[in-house]
Amino acid sequence: MAVIHKSALLFLPLLITLFTKQKDQQQYSIHGYAQGTDYSIKYFATDSVVTKGSIDSILLKIDSSMSLYKPYSQISQFNLSKKGMRIDDHFAAVMRKSFEVYRATNGKFDVTVAPLVQAWGFGPKPVTSFPDSAKIKALLKNVGMNHLELKGSYLKKKNPAITIDLNGIAQGYSVDVVADFLLKKGIKSFIVEIGGELRVEGPKPDGSVMRIGIEGPATSSTDEPEIRHILSFSTGAVTTSGNYRKYLQRGKGKIAHLINPKTGYPLDNQLISATIFAKDAITADGYDNAVMAMNMEEALAFVASKKGMEAYLIYHRQDGSVADTLTNGFKKMILK
Repeated sequence: MAVIHKSALLFLPLLITLFTKQKDQQQYSIHGYAQGTDYSIKYFATDSVVTKGSIDSILLKIDSSMSLYKPYSQISQFNLSKKGMRIDDHFAAVMRKSFEVYRATNGKFDVTVAPLVQAWGFGPKPVTSFPDSAKIKALLKNVGMNHLELKGSYLKKKNPAITIDLNGIAQGYSVDVVADFLLKKGIKSFIVEIGGELRVEGPKPDGSVMRIGIEGPATSSTDEPEIRHILSFSTGAVTTSGNYRKYLQRGKGKIAHLINPKTGYPLDNQLISATIFAKDAITADGYDNAVMAMNMEEALAFVASKKGMEAYLIYHRQDGSVADTLTNGFKKMILK
């Protein structure tokens, strides 16, 4: 009995110390602009162990690797090359994931859509007109990740005209890099959000879980998107791909920024937006674009086949009205 009593007494100060450290944790916020969008980081710690300067430095390095808007970036240099080149760890990690998503979706996600994205006015250079069918047919000859090969850190072009655009996945990767940086700093409770793509680690020090607002197109007369649901979960990532925010006007119609790599034309199907939950942001971000290229039944079946993945889909009914549907796992995360 004496031994047990002594152990309890020795353990008591440790419990008090842990409780005090937990209680002393404060919320710190960092806001900034990078990768053409806003970012926001909220974390709980006993001190401001992460600074805006350190976050900006991380995002600048990723930009120097994969931004099409920086002529000195590795991706810009790769697109100008004829045979390919050796790429850095950031670029290689995103390409490995891109090949995975490409294969899993039968080419519905394809980073070689760069010439099509540019032709439709969503690339780094302005356009004065949209492509005709002959132009699209010509561009499609230089689209397809089967024309690329990654061996270690060398990304090889099998077709010298191939160019790539990683905007559909690189932002999710950036979220993960920042999140991993926070974890290495010993931070166990945070939200990292870049351009609407986010990753959560929790719960909060008081034991409560994080709350995340999920946006969708407006159902009222206003054009402003609105919060559709409030999610609550302790760890994971959520990203959204949709046609309601980023588009170009063509007469009375709208041209979506998501391009179908199979047809060469902007997506014009049933889905309005796809919000994906996954273990990390690069996974969610990579698959949300591909899911947008599917019909409702195909999208739900695909998500169901992926372990740990959930989805919230907004779509047009046949009569033109807007509806939504959720996987069972996604429903469980919604606050009533």
